[in-house]
Amino acid sequence: MLVGARLTGAWCFRHRHPHCAKAKLTFSSKVLHSIDDEYDGDFLPWLERKAGVEISSVLSIGKSVYGRSLFASEKLQTGDCILKVPYAAQLTPDNLHPKIKSLLGDEISNVAKLAIVILFEQKMGKDSEWAPYISRLPQLEEMHNTIFWSKDELDLICPSSLFEETVRKKDQIESEFLVTKPALECFPEVFDHIKLKDFMHAYALVESRAWRSTRGESLIPFADFLNHDGLSEAVVLHDEDKQLSEVIADRDYAPKEEVWITYGNFSNSTLLLDFGFSLPYNSHDEVQIQIKVPDHDPLLEVKLEVLQSHCLPRARDVNGFKSSNDSFTIKEVRSARGRGKGLPQSLRAFARVLCCTSPQELCDLATEAAQNDGRLARRPFRNSRQEILAHQILLSHIIQLTKEYSASIESLEPVTSPSICKRLAFRKQMARDLLIGELRILKSASTWLENYCATLA
Repeated sequence: MLVGARLTGAWCFRHRHPHCAKAKLTFSSKVLHSIDDEYDGDFLPWLERKAGVEISSVLSIGKSVYGRSLFASEKLQTGDCILKVPYAAQLTPDNLHPKIKSLLGDEISNVAKLAIVILFEQKMGKDSEWAPYISRLPQLEEMHNTIFWSKDELDLICPSSLFEETVRKKDQIESEFLVTKPALECFPEVFDHIKLKDFMHAYALVESRAWRSTRGESLIPFADFLNHDGLSEAVVLHDEDKQLSEVIADRDYAPKEEVWITYGNFSNSTLLLDFGFSLPYNSHDEVQIQIKVPDHDPLLEVKLEVLQSHCLPRARDVNGFKSSNDSFTIKEVRSARGRGKGLPQSLRAFARVLCCTSPQELCDLATEAAQNDGRLARRPFRNSRQEILAHQILLSHIIQLTKEYSASIESLEPVTSPSICKRLAFRKQMARDLLIGELRILKSASTWLENYCATLA
């Protein structure tokens, strides 16, 4: 049994412009309209007819404050299998029309291919065999992923690295659209005048709803009506032998109670970027901070050479973006007087390099690294004043960030203000959740650094 994972950071690709001749696909061009929530009662019977087996007898579709959701239709107990969806009733890149697929190279991501499947089935309208499912996917105006936020809305989260991550992701999706567009234009009766916003909408639907397994990316009807709870331990499981995906209840549920799963241990930054929602308190929050050797540092070139020669980690953040050697992820430091777990050792090492004032000090750090495990500046300075200075550099940087975060939070007018529209109010609340959570992380780091420096003084 394999555990499925929600998609994050799954949209890297290499450029290639497909060459194609015009091709003709034959089908009706009826427009598919959204089906009212009141008629969800016919969805599960449709899916079970398509699957040829029972999907679930213990769950029903309903509406919560989060939109379409799944509820227990009877008492559920921990360990109960609450749904099973055969692979044959799931949408994957393999559902791509063969004529379109032949024009898309392997360098086009599976997320993009599955997005094209959605666009194709939307064009098919009521003639699509997937119409009952496609019609229930969120409309563009219902999605709140930060890639859909306006410039003014993005400015609300300016202190957070999510601002830059959103900009980069929008650029990346646009690049993939431009690479894919020549192939789509070979089928004008399907993708006539296709726009970036349509592709981005379908792309975001895949990233927010699809699951990854050994089969690749899959949209799993009915299962993707389950909402996320950060405390839940229930996940989508994949049984390769039985060729199906299933969910096991991780706790008891009373009849009519909403049933939850977890999408993963994601920070609010990831939830906002890839899923379009946030949690008021998220224990998985983290902060990406940028810190570098100042341009005016007389030892700039030497320090950069030392850092590069010891391969300071170039990690990927939780959203899949590469972090340079001046980008670090801070998690909550839960013990103000503990060992500082949450502050990466690589960040503290970077600060020790920053505070060096002579080539000899840098040479000593390199020698120490060579005599131990090869990692640079991972041990405290023997000189306590120098160790304090290194950590005061970090403390000063983090204090400045806390001021910027606090100012941004204060600038957000109350979400209950009658002067702002419902959508903007919702996004402002998500911005507050994000900034308050990341500010909590910064304050925990600041408190630990203050205590650490005090113990050395």
